[in-house]
Amino acid sequence: MPVRLGPAGIPLSCKGRTIVEGMDDIISLGLETMEVQTVRMIAPQHFEQYWQAGVLANKTEFEMNIHGPYYSELLGNRVERGRSLTKIESTLQAAKTINARHITLHAGHYGEMGRGRAANEQLANVFAGIVDRVHEIWHDDDDIYPVFPWLKDGTPSKIGIETSGRQELWGSLEEVLEVVNHVEGTVPVLNIAHIHSRGHGSMRTSEDYGEMFDLVRETIGTKEFYCHFSGVEHRTGNAMHYTQIKKSDLNFEPLAEFIVEEGGWLDITLISDSPLLEHDAMYMLQNIEKARHKQLERKAREDRRRSLAAQTGRSAEEIKARELEIASARTKAATAEMKQKAAEQQAAEAKAPAEKQSDEATEEVPKPKTKASKSKKAEEKTNDDVFDFDEEDEDLF
Repeated sequence: MPVRLGPAGIPLSCKGRTIVEGMDDIISLGLETMEVQTVRMIAPQHFEQYWQAGVLANKTEFEMNIHGPYYSELLGNRVERGRSLTKIESTLQAAKTINARHITLHAGHYGEMGRGRAANEQLANVFAGIVDRVHEIWHDDDDIYPVFPWLKDGTPSKIGIETSGRQELWGSLEEVLEVVNHVEGTVPVLNIAHIHSRGHGSMRTSEDYGEMFDLVRETIGTKEFYCHFSGVEHRTGNAMHYTQIKKSDLNFEPLAEFIVEEGGWLDITLISDSPLLEHDAMYMLQNIEKARHKQLERKAREDRRRSLAAQTGRSAEEIKARELEIASARTKAATAEMKQKAAEQQAAEAKAPAEKQSDEATEEVPKPKTKASKSKKAEEKTNDDVFDFDEEDEDLF
C-alpha cells in the first residue's frame, strides 16, 4: 500500500522560492512528492532550475509531477485548440526536464460541442496526440542522455486528465474514465474536491471512496491512482474555491480510513491543493497514521478476545458483547456523575444569591422617628420662637 503525499507547489514555509529548495523542505518534512505548477507559460530561464530539480529527483527517487495550464480550450475551434496546445507544449518540455511521473491537464469548457459522445471522441483524439508528443520529446535525441540520464531507461510521463469541479466544464468522473479507457498512456487525476463539489457533497464516508476507487478499477483496470485533495467551498454542484481541510465539509478521515482498512491494493499519490499546502499534506499524513494505529488497536483487541475465548471456553462474540456491556455501563455511570455534578453546581449557584439577599435584609436599619417626637420638637421650636427674648436688651423695661 504505497501512499505518497506532497504539496501542489513550493511549500509556504520554504525560505527560498526555487523548486530545488522546495524539494529539500518537502523531504525534511517526511513527504515524498510534489506537483510543480506551470499554470502559465514557462519562460526559458526557468528550465535551469527545472533541470536541477530533475537531477535531484533522479538521485533521491523523489516523485516529481507537473500541472499544465489551468485554462484550456481543447473542445474549442481549431485556433483555440492550437493556442491551448502551444501552452501545453512548454509543460511537456518541463516535464521531461524534471523527470515528471504525471502531467496533469484540463480539457476546458464544453463550448458549442456540449456534453456527449462527440466531445469525448474529440478529446480522445487530442489526448492521443499529446501522448505521442510526450514520447517524441522523451526520445528525440540520444545525445542528451548524459544530461538527462533518466530518459534513457525511464518511461515517459503519463498524461493525467483531471476531473473538473464545475458543471460547465468537461470532466465528470464518468467522462474522464471513458476517455482514459480509450487512450493508452493517460490516467485519471481524481480531484476529490472537484468530485465532491460536482456531486453536491457526495464524498462523505469511507464507503463513498470505496465505490469511487472500485469504479475506476473496474473501468480502466488500474491499481495506481493520482489524486488531489483539499477542502472546498461549493454551491449547486460547483466548486467555488479551495479551503483548508478543517474548514470544509469534505473530511479527510473517511479517505484515510478507507486507505488503511481496505486500500491495501492501492498505489496512490495524494497532492495537497489546500491553501495551506504542506501543512494540510502533513495533516493528511497524520490522519493516515491515526487510522493505522486504530487498526492495530482493533486487531490487538480481537487477538485478546480469541485468547480469552480459548482459555474460558466462551466464544469471541460473547466476550465482545460483555465488553460492550461494561463499556456502556461505564459510560452511563460517567454521564450520571456529570449530570449530578452539574445539578449540584447549579443548586450552589442558585443558593448564593438567595443567601446574599437574606444577609442584606438582616442588616441593622436606623429606626424612623415617630410622629410624637416630631410634634414635641415642633412644639418646643414654637415655644422658643414665642418666648425668644434677648436678656441683654434692657430697653424693654
